[in-house]
Amino acid sequence: MNDTPVELEGSSEGRGRRSRSEGRGAAARRASRSGGGPGVSQPYIQRKIKEYEVLDEEGLALIEKNADTVLEETGIEFRDDAEALALWKEAGADVRGQRVHFPKGLCRELLKTAPSTFTWNARNPERNCQVGGKATIFAPVYGPPFVRDLDGNRRYATIEDFRNFVKLAYMAPSVHSSGGTVCEPVDVPVNKRHLDMIYSHIKYSDKPFMGSVTAPERAEDTIAMAKIVFGDDYVENNTVTLNLINANSPMVFDETMVGALKVYARHNQACVLSPFILSGAMSPVTVAGTLTQILAEVLAGASFTQLIRKGAPVLFGTFAASISMQSGAPTFGTPEPSLVSYGAAQLARRLGLPFRTGGGLCGSKVPDAQAAYESANTLNTTLLAGTNFVLHAAGWLEGGLVSSYEKFMMDQDQLGMLQKMAEGVDLSENGQAMDAIREVGPGSHYLGCDHTRANFQTAFYRSPLMDNNSFEQWELEGQKRMEERANALCRSWLDSYEAPYLDPAIDEALIEFVTKKKDSMPDAFT
Repeated sequence: MNDTPVELEGSSEGRGRRSRSEGRGAAARRASRSGGGPGVSQPYIQRKIKEYEVLDEEGLALIEKNADTVLEETGIEFRDDAEALALWKEAGADVRGQRVHFPKGLCRELLKTAPSTFTWNARNPERNCQVGGKATIFAPVYGPPFVRDLDGNRRYATIEDFRNFVKLAYMAPSVHSSGGTVCEPVDVPVNKRHLDMIYSHIKYSDKPFMGSVTAPERAEDTIAMAKIVFGDDYVENNTVTLNLINANSPMVFDETMVGALKVYARHNQACVLSPFILSGAMSPVTVAGTLTQILAEVLAGASFTQLIRKGAPVLFGTFAASISMQSGAPTFGTPEPSLVSYGAAQLARRLGLPFRTGGGLCGSKVPDAQAAYESANTLNTTLLAGTNFVLHAAGWLEGGLVSSYEKFMMDQDQLGMLQKMAEGVDLSENGQAMDAIREVGPGSHYLGCDHTRANFQTAFYRSPLMDNNSFEQWELEGQKRMEERANALCRSWLDSYEAPYLDPAIDEALIEFVTKKKDSMPDAFT
């Protein structure tokens, strides 16, 4: 599933440059003024604001107790993987067929060897990210088989679309990772497309990337390609990929996900254990019930990584949405999933694991007001929850079925605002602004004072997309809506893209690996 409601792909060193050309119209001017144009990359967020919490000690303890009961009495299935079942039996679990029942405390004891923070290494060390603690990382949309392109068409995604989204993520200042399956390139055979996707992440970006999880052998290919870039020993001792391992909720881990998990954990690569939850369909309709199931599933899956390799990095993840009880369709930006995200973040902190949730989620078919409201509600919750890794932070549309160019540009602008928000309140001498207050005094204004002139360029976040000019100026510039301005800015970015440096010998070795792998098997589109 991999956080998308359809089955996909057989399942689930230099800096960027500024635009080579200025003056590409109003959108380009706004980007230049804002300092938020492509290539002005910002590091991962170090939050200086407190997490918002919705559960007190009594509530947290109750959910933990209920999750322990689920693990012991109901159990979790590890399907069609004899090794997993044998490892659990050896660890002291009660294995009945494919269902594992966990004695109280077993999973928590195993998780004591999992790191609370670790470094996600990029091929450009300046792009390395901390995972855990007060850090927040934004990564783009993951999984859609369709795109909504710059000509307004909704169509199946191609490898060219995939490359474009990797380029946009590389250029976006507040996107810290190039992500994973930013869209599903259906013009490439299912059994070979992971090779093109991993190569694209390495070739067109130098930010950290995610690996393939749709089959164990594809995970092995990801590791092999990472070793070409970083070296064998480095990969075995450092984390260079994050990898999305979805529980098949309710309470099942299938052979595909378990197989990929085992590959990555054995090689010290991070697994993001994420129950895929649509409350009312894949979990109970209540927040507390959903949190109980999420915690049980994460405890089982995350602790399994430690049976494979003690100290392997793992994240407490969740993808939480609700459903319409009238149509059965997923809904986003509503209160209940926000409460789930807040509560799950608290539970993750109590376990000492990095946390993943959220993103710019929406059910809208186009980047309209519904998309904006739903995405803003989800993104704000995500930051305030204290999320460490944010998947689907930019470009998600239509419940995860569509990667949208215009929505990506709108979302990355919002991410810049959240990055500013996370800095908290500046209490330095400059931040206190006492010199300005003394200079201006009563009845005057601050527009021309020394403090304002020294700070005006950086005092406020300036969006490259939002139009705050007069009606007359807006009219003169063509009466463009937000999505039209996003379209123009996206075209400008793609036109000005320049690839980061990649050692030609590494590039040649990657191409050789991909070619040999592709030649070793016939095309398969199912």
